Amino acid sequence: MNYNGKILNLEKPAVMGILNITSDSFYDGGKYKTQKDILIQCEKMLSEGAAIIDIGAVSTRPGADKVSEENEIARLLPVLKIIRKYFSDAIISIDTYRSSIVEIVINNGADIINDISGGNFDDRMFETIAKLKVPYIMMHIKGTPQNMQVNPTYKNVVKEIKDFFFKKIEELKTIGVNNIIIDPGFGFGKTVEHNYEILNNLDSFKSFGLPILVGLSRKSMINKVLKIKPENALNGTTVLNTIALLKGADILRVHDVKEAVEVIKIVSELNESD
Repeated sequence: MNYNGKILNLEKPAVMGILNITSDSFYDGGKYKTQKDILIQCEKMLSEGAAIIDIGAVSTRPGADKVSEENEIARLLPVLKIIRKYFSDAIISIDTYRSSIVEIVINNGADIINDISGGNFDDRMFETIAKLKVPYIMMHIKGTPQNMQVNPTYKNVVKEIKDFFFKKIEELKTIGVNNIIIDPGFGFGKTVEHNYEILNNLDSFKSFGLPILVGLSRKSMINKVLKIKPENALNGTTVLNTIALLKGADILRVHDVKEAVEVIKIVSELNESD
């Protein structure tokens, strides 16, 4: 896949490293406050094998406070510019659901848009993606971050997510957007049981013929089962990432790049032994 002139080879799975520049993210909120902290973390993730750096300026944890458009761009823009300056070859993704933010960050060196709402929070998102010809990560969410974990219900969670993607992919392709990655949205309007049902059927999403991104890193589907806190969930994350790869995941979105790269190497070796 081509990302602003940079080629991301997905013949083998890739790692997306998370860079949260928020104070209230569920795991690493407030950790990267200074320019030095941010550059050190980016260098660490890239040296460990991250193919993409995903920058988020708005926490989307359950119950997160809303952040104004002005505050989001005020957080994002200086960080994007400094990373682009020091890591000119890096593929940079921006985690946003606002089309106005998309215009600004793409014009300032971002390569990919990662939208947790799949276009549902901004009715101009799809036309903006089409106009800018930018790769688009489309995630499924039920509700909003403020209410998504208040008794989410489905008749058939996998079918409903696939129906969502079918409709949205058709919309995007109709307006010329073909560079699409899908993300089933683990933890975004799903119970623990829903999450494991999605993971167990992840290979069924291969029918779309598009790369699949999974974000399982240190999430509550680990913590609630093991009765631990996110800071103790690295081992559980590795287990789930292994299962996701065996079920066809193409991109692992993670806090811990080194461990995810190791998982990919081992699973790739296993697959090559067939």
